[in-house]
Amino acid sequence: MQAAPVRATPIPSFTDALRAVESLLMSGGQRTARRNAWNSVLEDRRRAKDRVEAQRVLERAAGRP
Repeated sequence: MQAAPVRATPIPSFTDALRAVESLLMSGGQRTARRNAWNSVLEDRRRAKDRVEAQRVLERAAGRP
């Protein structure tokens, strides 16, 4: 006798679950707009961090502590 094959389905991550709920509640355009807005926030944060680091480098190069 052979054992029946076991099917393993992965448990979705929290992010996957949120995306599934989002897809049920919002139209595609709203989803895209929200994702674009979040990506813009992340990019703004990265640029702000880069500006702070550049300012520190310039201050060190000018001899300021």
